[in-house]
Amino acid sequence: MAIGRTERAAGRAASFSAAGRGASLGARAPAPSRRRGPASAAAVVAALASLGASTTALAHHGFGRFDRSKEVEFTGVITGIDFVNPHSYLRFDAAGPDGENIAMRCEMRAATLLRRSGWSEEMFVIGAEATVFGFGHRDDPASCYLEDIKIGDAAGFNRNDQFETTRVDGSDRPLRLPSGEPNISGDWAQEQYVIAVPPSGRGTLVPKSMIAAVESGEIAIEDVPSAGWGPRPVTLTERGQAEADAFRMWSPEDNPRLRCRPTSIIFDWVFDGAVNRIDQQEDRIVIDYGLYSFRRVIHMDMDAHPAGVEPSYAGHSIGHWDGDVLVVDTIGFEPGVIAPPVRHSDQLHVVERFSLDPATMALTRDYVAEDPVYFTDRYVGSDTVLVADVPYVAHPCEELAPEFVPEAEGRR
Repeated sequence: MAIGRTERAAGRAASFSAAGRGASLGARAPAPSRRRGPASAAAVVAALASLGASTTALAHHGFGRFDRSKEVEFTGVITGIDFVNPHSYLRFDAAGPDGENIAMRCEMRAATLLRRSGWSEEMFVIGAEATVFGFGHRDDPASCYLEDIKIGDAAGFNRNDQFETTRVDGSDRPLRLPSGEPNISGDWAQEQYVIAVPPSGRGTLVPKSMIAAVESGEIAIEDVPSAGWGPRPVTLTERGQAEADAFRMWSPEDNPRLRCRPTSIIFDWVFDGAVNRIDQQEDRIVIDYGLYSFRRVIHMDMDAHPAGVEPSYAGHSIGHWDGDVLVVDTIGFEPGVIAPPVRHSDQLHVVERFSLDPATMALTRDYVAEDPVYFTDRYVGSDTVLVADVPYVAHPCEELAPEFVPEAEGRR
C-alpha cells in the first residue's frame, strides 16, 4: 500500500500512454545487487522509482546535469536494476526516433532510502514493460532523472512514494546491558526525509511523519525542522574561507561522496537517512555507517590515544561512559571535508556525547569539533536518530552518474 502520494504524482501517472511522448533521445557491486537476465516468469509486482532529493542541493548531488525544464517520457522493457548507493539506476531498452533501441538508465534514490520506503529490487521485473516520466540529461541522451513510473498494468507511482514496511519490534529490547551500561547496540537512522509538495507548489524535504500536514498546509515549510545535512555555523580562518569559496560541490575531486568515499564521522551519521549499526563489545564499540559502508571503532579500554596514530578518514576514537552518556574523543584524521564545502586538517579534534532517551528510544549525539587550521571557533552541532525502520545492510556504493563516471557504461 502506498502512502503520502501527491495529487501531482497521481496526475502524471494517469497521463502515461503506451506510446509515450516520443521523448528526445537524440563495478564493484556484488551480483545480488545487480539483476540482469531473461524475463522473470513471475507476474509484474507494483513498480516504482525514485531519486534522492529533488529540490535541495544537499541531497546527493542535487539535479547535477539533469535539466528540470526538459520533460521526457519513455516506454521500454526493463533490463536491469542497479540497487546501489548513492543512487540506484533503472535500466531499460526504449525505442529511439529512428526506431532503434537505446539502452536507457534512469537515476533513482539510494538503495538504502528505497528499502526504507518499502521498495525492493523484485519490484522491477526484468522483461516487464515500463513507462517512465522524468527529466532529461543535458549531455547524455541515454540518461534521465526518474520522477514517475508505471510498470505493466499496475498503477503508476512517484519516486518518493512510501510503501508499508514491516515495523521493527523493539518491545523486548533491554534498556541496559548486563554490565549496566545503556543498551545502544542495534540499527539506528534519522527519521526519513521525503519530498513533499505544499499548497505553494514548491517541493522540499520534510520528515516522513509530516508529509500529510505539509501537503495540506497545516504545517508551514518554515516550521519544518532541518535535516541537518549541511555544515554547522562556524567562523573560518582565512585559509578555511578561501578553500570553502573554491570548493566545487559537484566535483568528485573535491566532494568525497561523489567518488564513493565517506565524508566525515559527523556528516555521514545522518546524511540522506543512512541506517547505521552500533555493536557494543567487551572492550570496544563498533559503528558501521550505512551510506558508504565504512566501519569505525571506538576503543573503550584506552584512557589516552596512542602515539603515532595512523591518519584515516575515521580517525582514532577512544570512549568512556560518563554516567549514562557515552563520551567519544577522536583525533588522527587525514585531511578531508567535515561537511561540504568546509574542509578540515589533520589537526581536527572531535568530541561526541551520545545519550539515549529510554522513553522515546531516541539516540541524541552532541558534538564539538576544533581545527585551528580551518576554524577560529568551534564547530558545534547535534542530531538524533531512532531505532531504524529496516535493518542495516552494507549496500555497495557505485557512483553511476555519467557526469561523474563517464566510463561507467564500459562496465555494463
